[in-house]
Amino acid sequence: MIPSIATVCVSGTLQEKLEAIAAAGFKAVEIFENDLIAFPGSPAEVRRICADLGLAIVTCQPFRDFEGMPEGRRQRVFDRAERKFDLLQELGTDLLFVCSNTSPEALSGIDRLAGDFAELGERAGKRGLKVGYEALAWGRHVFDYRDAWEVVRRANRAEVGIVLDSFHILSRKLDVSAIGTIPRDRIAMVQMADAPLLQMDYLSWSRHWRCLPGQGDLDLASFMRVLAATGYEGVLSLEIFNDRFRAGSARSVALDGHRSLIWLLDETARQVGRPVPGAVSMPPPAPVEAVEFIEFAVAEVERPGFETLLRALGFARTGTHRSKEVALWRQGDIRIVLNSEDDGFAHSYQITHGTSVCALALRVRDAQAATARAKALLDVPHAGAVGPGELDIPAVRGLGGSLIYFIDGSSALGRWSEVDFEATGEHGEDAGLIGVDHVSQTMQYEEMLTWLLFYSSLFDTRKAPSQAVLDPGGVVQSQVIESGLDGSGGHGLRLILNGSQSHRTLSARFVTDFFGSGVQHIALTTDDIVATVRKLAANGVAMLPIPENYYDDLEARSDLPPEEIDALKALNILYDSDAGGSFHQAYTQTLDGGLFFEIVQRNGYAGYGAPNAGIRLTAQARLARPITVPAPIGH
Repeated sequence: MIPSIATVCVSGTLQEKLEAIAAAGFKAVEIFENDLIAFPGSPAEVRRICADLGLAIVTCQPFRDFEGMPEGRRQRVFDRAERKFDLLQELGTDLLFVCSNTSPEALSGIDRLAGDFAELGERAGKRGLKVGYEALAWGRHVFDYRDAWEVVRRANRAEVGIVLDSFHILSRKLDVSAIGTIPRDRIAMVQMADAPLLQMDYLSWSRHWRCLPGQGDLDLASFMRVLAATGYEGVLSLEIFNDRFRAGSARSVALDGHRSLIWLLDETARQVGRPVPGAVSMPPPAPVEAVEFIEFAVAEVERPGFETLLRALGFARTGTHRSKEVALWRQGDIRIVLNSEDDGFAHSYQITHGTSVCALALRVRDAQAATARAKALLDVPHAGAVGPGELDIPAVRGLGGSLIYFIDGSSALGRWSEVDFEATGEHGEDAGLIGVDHVSQTMQYEEMLTWLLFYSSLFDTRKAPSQAVLDPGGVVQSQVIESGLDGSGGHGLRLILNGSQSHRTLSARFVTDFFGSGVQHIALTTDDIVATVRKLAANGVAMLPIPENYYDDLEARSDLPPEEIDALKALNILYDSDAGGSFHQAYTQTLDGGLFFEIVQRNGYAGYGAPNAGIRLTAQARLARPITVPAPIGH
């Protein structure tokens, strides 16, 4: 199949859109009619621009309100079609894209509509052109692709085919199996769009909430399986109407679009068990077994204070880098790398963002395979300076310019801590922390779909339904992504993506103060949260105070005994439960730069304490001023 994209998907002028689409690697484009109308030049000039950029024009769409018009209007719509034919020929394309009629004047009757398309096909054939017919989900008489196919079939013209659009089909929950009965040479074109599942009218849903494949909830897999069974090899084009995309970078959206189609074709090939035309050969999605380490960029002057915090949290400095100002800290299965180099990537990151998480290292089954998949998906590889005897750990660029390293246990990469670090022999006062539960990344609201696609296309993931969390300053949208939680023995990867349209929320303030998107909080897990939080408090870690009213409400709505609630209250520990079990969580106060830590204890619980999120955000908002790290403690 031939990847394509409609200009309506991206922002900017037509020239800017075409340049962004070409830069993303597309070779084919649909020109949206409004973009052409607003262009200050001739269709021939658009044709030249596309040719210079290496873009073939698939069609200029749409052609509206054609079929079934009453006799007094019928001749006029054919006159309009002839003018559209002139335009298509000037643009150098051959497909007239007709969407089903929405006019209240339109008449019904399959034979009547088929007769109109038979005549239109005859006229198109005389010019060497083709006609594609699409059933809009809100069409007046034709809103089901099966009816559109019956019109095309009865028109009985080789020049007339059907346009299949995943949104119009899947939003109406139509049975896709009939697609398999359509001969592949009668499919004029296929348009792709995903969307979240919403309860609203089809027109509003379509015009504002479409998204790229992999970013929504529609069953694209079943659609693509049946399409692949037809042997279709033609254009597979994105048609996305989305307010976020209209506000975003044209180049970023176009690149995401190409990535989404690469992922979609790869997924389809894996599902049908055979090559699919247009699919790029790449390794399968990588299950993430664990967060191998978290790397902080820390200025040398700030390093003693941050080390004091780590000791207060129960970490020990177990290794020093053999050639760099880098140290390894460890507790349980948690590894934190502090990088205070005065040159290189981490230094540049620290200058921009201050003390912050500059990289995540993820343990996968095959690091080289994960890297190859990332490159195939157009992710940006990173190559840093490697000293003599050091490991060259593969990496790609992640959120906000940070890095994602790939490490596996089947190669020398699995011995990274032994190869690159000398053991110190230090043992700290363990606080009972045993692993990384999840990492929360905060970003511009418009970026959320980009990073959802990035993670879900690269890794073997599943996503939870998006949630709206109430912050005193507005609403924060939160999206959970999980990978590797399949009994493989690792903690896996749990990510929470947060973004807000309000500039007054803590999430938005973090992005502003941080000068970009990044990791805002890290959740560490324990088997005994009461003992752990007591230890942290004794070590001088300032915990987030939770209002007394929360515990009064908890007593009223839960079956917890009063003495247990009193213990939670004394330590500012929050509680939730689901069908699987219970969940406890507590938070440190926010550090300079906006980072904070969460301590969690899971007992069969699957969620992230969403009912407590508003309480936590309100408590953090009351402490508007960041705190400093705790005073040094003995070790």
